[in-house]
Amino acid sequence: MKFNHLSFPSSDVRATANFFVQHLGCSLESISPAAAMLKRAGFDIVIEAKDHAVVWPHNFHLGFELSSVDELSELYQHLLAQGVTMQTGLFKHERGSRFFCAAPGGLLFEMNTRADAHERYRASFERQALADAVK
Repeated sequence: MKFNHLSFPSSDVRATANFFVQHLGCSLESISPAAAMLKRAGFDIVIEAKDHAVVWPHNFHLGFELSSVDELSELYQHLLAQGVTMQTGLFKHERGSRFFCAAPGGLLFEMNTRADAHERYRASFERQALADAVK
């Protein structure tokens, strides 16, 4: 089975789609008042228009991983300078440094790196990296 797409509701399709393009490296395939279709890393992202505010379940979020603490810090500074709504500052966590931010419409993102994860967590990350490299 192959991962195909993610689909999200938004009361502002254009602003939400722009967030994905400007900050997350997605390409915009099509956009209308009703929906936007984006691509990223072999899968589609669909943003569908809603005429009401979207309420997300507590702590529902998407996670993106960067390869180093420096890259994570650069992204944090970029998003902060662009006026993106930050839910947290950049902080160190035992599973790796991270921060949380929100796209227009309130969709929550966790941006993280495993580069500085505690040793007891690294073994599983390194096994996964090895398995991915063998594929």
